[in-house]
Amino acid sequence: MRIKSIRAFRQNLALTKPYTIAYETTSEVENIFLEIELENGLVGLGAANPSFEVVGESPEQTLQNLQSEWLTGLVGRDIRHFYSLIDEAHQQFPNRPGTLAALDIALHDAFGQFLGIPVVQFYGQKIQSLPTSVTIGIMNVDDTLAEAAGYYSLGFRVLKVKTGLDAAEDSERILKLREVYGRNMAIRVDANQGYSLADLQRFLTITRTADVELIEQPLPVGMERELLSLPNDVRRVLAADESLKGPEMALKLTHQPQPFGIFNIKLMKCGGIRAALDIATIARPANISLFWGCNDESRISIAAALHAAFACPNTRYLDLDGSFDLAEDIVSGGFLVEDGVMRPTNGAGLGLQLLSRGVV
Repeated sequence: MRIKSIRAFRQNLALTKPYTIAYETTSEVENIFLEIELENGLVGLGAANPSFEVVGESPEQTLQNLQSEWLTGLVGRDIRHFYSLIDEAHQQFPNRPGTLAALDIALHDAFGQFLGIPVVQFYGQKIQSLPTSVTIGIMNVDDTLAEAAGYYSLGFRVLKVKTGLDAAEDSERILKLREVYGRNMAIRVDANQGYSLADLQRFLTITRTADVELIEQPLPVGMERELLSLPNDVRRVLAADESLKGPEMALKLTHQPQPFGIFNIKLMKCGGIRAALDIATIARPANISLFWGCNDESRISIAAALHAAFACPNTRYLDLDGSFDLAEDIVSGGFLVEDGVMRPTNGAGLGLQLLSRGVV
């Protein structure tokens, strides 16, 4: 079955509420979309929202690449060779994970639809469902508790709290959440590279009774070796995020002693499902757990991450709330959420339904 047409376009998706992390405040997100139509009329969908600060690629660059002559030159190629097409794209667009993710996701969706099965079943589904965390940005204690109460009322039982500006204030928020919710809420922390080693040690000391499930990327990229001064049991709950951009870095981070016991895999960092599964394969024999994350993304790429996550036996954590706060999207479907627990649909490919088509 051959590719009939390829179309890329951008669309800004408004957030229902802005949020703050260690280095920025966000109120809307620019997503780049890709449609790959097959000769039989099936349409595979891809999406990307790369963070320039993390991977050095902007959405504008992603769109240019997806509208390039090389990309449109894939028209006429056989979707059954989608692995080869992904390999060729990695050669054409090195260090452009947003571009690669959009193409990889669209090809997987089209191929899954062609086969008539979900992508996760193509790889072998290992996990049926898991709870996802929902994210609370950096804010004062009262606002943190108010947001947490709202999520709790919706059935969510895992919070990821953004930190990284002030270790003492961060600790106060975590302790107050634990006081209010006891053991009824799991609490994760994402410092977004905002701490020094001293800050991290201060945070760990103050919150030692708060049972923080994991701490994501506490120190800036390049300072991984400083983490080796921490006890092994502490490093086991540290998650590599910005430090982990692809399989090559994943391999380095598995060397003993390991600075992180958890890998946060984001399709927008590594370049799509195929590269994500490569990271997962590297992590498994090193006894590193998988934590699947995201940016503010369309349901398209969130569904893709979920399918990849559930094909990996070492997946332990989900943080796939990136579409929850979108005021709009171009698709529905892809996954189901009930009381904070996510699972993919049984639809072919990524199980998506197109709602609208943006302007090129």
